[in-house]
Amino acid sequence: MNYDAIFQSAIDRLHDEGRYRVFIDILRTKGSYPNARCFGGNGPKPITVWCSNDYLAMGQHPAVVEAMEQALHEVGAGSGGTRNIGGNTHLHVELEAELADLHGKEGALLFTSGYVSNEAALSTLGKLLPGCVIFSDELNHASMIAGIKSSGCEKRVFRHNDLDHLEQMLLEVPAETPKLIAFESVYSMDGDIAPIGAICDLADKYEALTYLDEVHAVGMYGPRGGGISDRDDVAGRVTIIEGTLGKAFGVMGGYIAADSNIIDCIRSYAPGFIFTTSLSPVLVAGALASVRHLKQSNVEREAQQAAAAMLKARFDDAGLPRLESATHIVPLMVNCPIRAKRISDILLAEYGLYVQPINFPTVPRGTERLRFTPGPHHSEKMMDELVNALVEVFGRLEIEQSQAA
Repeated sequence: MNYDAIFQSAIDRLHDEGRYRVFIDILRTKGSYPNARCFGGNGPKPITVWCSNDYLAMGQHPAVVEAMEQALHEVGAGSGGTRNIGGNTHLHVELEAELADLHGKEGALLFTSGYVSNEAALSTLGKLLPGCVIFSDELNHASMIAGIKSSGCEKRVFRHNDLDHLEQMLLEVPAETPKLIAFESVYSMDGDIAPIGAICDLADKYEALTYLDEVHAVGMYGPRGGGISDRDDVAGRVTIIEGTLGKAFGVMGGYIAADSNIIDCIRSYAPGFIFTTSLSPVLVAGALASVRHLKQSNVEREAQQAAAAMLKARFDDAGLPRLESATHIVPLMVNCPIRAKRISDILLAEYGLYVQPINFPTVPRGTERLRFTPGPHHSEKMMDELVNALVEVFGRLEIEQSQAA
């Protein structure tokens, strides 16, 4: 058996399809984000980052950095193990209390990432509910899909944000069957929003639990940053809210918030929680400072929304193929993996502008795109530089394509 040939063939397929992923070698510059340094053949080169999920630049915020430095010197680097054995620090307890309060829930539970929180919570919920059927939006994140699969439950996929299709599926399941509806608030590739209240109406009608992934919305929306459910005043109707500390909050980690019995069940039964070393107190301290700050400050949210609106307007004025988005996410459609990577490569090499191409399986084939996430510190000058570069590169590639034809 030629194992090397099998592995090489798998990599070759990605190259042939134009979706082999190349990770940029980068260091952000503290205090001047979105400026960063990219490392390559000729040493570090200054670049502007346009695709970070640190949406509000909280990973650079002085209060967050100071809290992490203080924790490092007072507590040390590591957590000491799993939460059960030695890693249940007082900082973990404080952060869970803040997250429960953020979403108006009785409790919260920390995980090492948003992926782990989804996989662990959904798989455990399914195993605890005998004969449960899980209804999943077709655009749900890979971590949700993995959790549902691991649960062993019957899964029924409804068309994206299609309430009629969801209700039709709910009608087909006996009333006494346990049911769970899993969906997201902000879908990060298209930037659209779920009708949370209407989904909760269906859940009430058919006695289903609801599981809402708010990872691209926590910190970003609502008077205290509780997400779209906070903004729309429906958080109290959602059974379980899942979020991340690695995007708008700028640090690392994931969590769920729910009533105390559900939290206790996940804490007690989920292998992804029980057997994993807990987050470092340094990270927890930074996340705690970030959550507390964004609960009482709208400055960052307002500046980010203004930046997103400005970039959308500039893309439209320039005639660039922007996908309509109701949120802070600004997708530019390319519809070809090879072309998307080529545009990204040129922008970085010639203009010092970094945006990562988004290809299958993150998005369906034929819908490849560049996904821009303007933040509160992206200036008008930066936007002008980006738009001018995009217009030139798109025009250049169109000329090359016509000449090749």
